[in-house]
Amino acid sequence: MKELSVTELKQMQDKGEAFALIDVREPYEAEICHINGTLIPMGEVLDRLSEIPKEGKVVMHCRSGGRSGTVIQVLEEEHGYTNLFNLTGGILAWSAHIDPSLPSY
Repeated sequence: MKELSVTELKQMQDKGEAFALIDVREPYEAEICHINGTLIPMGEVLDRLSEIPKEGKVVMHCRSGGRSGTVIQVLEEEHGYTNLFNLTGGILAWSAHIDPSLPSY
């Protein structure tokens, strides 16, 4: 599985690089804090595959990287995705290293 650090993601954003950001957390978690990704909760991913591009870079994240890693594994093994990157440390790492104003939960 390919991974991306929060620093690398921030650099991609700052450069205006094209990518999709998918948040696989639950809606209540996204209400606490978010980094402007498309919310597709883990339990809805297979029903919403059409919203996850197979072209271009797609960064998936959750709270700490575990759920997004699981989702990526399934999408790669069972649905042929090859363009997915797991955000290492998830939104907790983003809060710790990029934007400390985001609440940790």
